[in-house]
Amino acid sequence: MRLQYPTNIKVVRVPCTGKVDVLYILHSFEKGADGVYLVGCLEGGCHYNSGNLKARKRVEQARKILDTIGIGGERVRMYNLSSSDGPLFAKYATEMDEKIREMGPNPIKLAKKKKAA
Repeated sequence: MRLQYPTNIKVVRVPCTGKVDVLYILHSFEKGADGVYLVGCLEGGCHYNSGNLKARKRVEQARKILDTIGIGGERVRMYNLSSSDGPLFAKYATEMDEKIREMGPNPIKLAKKKKAA
């Protein structure tokens, strides 16, 4: 079964979501991402003990920072699911894509375009 999810979703694989630092999330926006979402193991089922719990805290930190600087914290989300939940992954990808389309492009990207013009 081939999963169908939006083609503008870029998957970056990491050994554990616990490896994703707040700076990586913020750097994604600086580089032009309109949204970022992390998909980690089910809570309590992390292969690296508590990596997904650390990631959730970092996502919350990133959300606060993005709200503070006016980009919008809702552009960052965290989902937990089992590796066998491919259809749920596709559903989350579609939900995230729809949410970001509602919000519009990343304000940093827009500012860079204006500056270049």
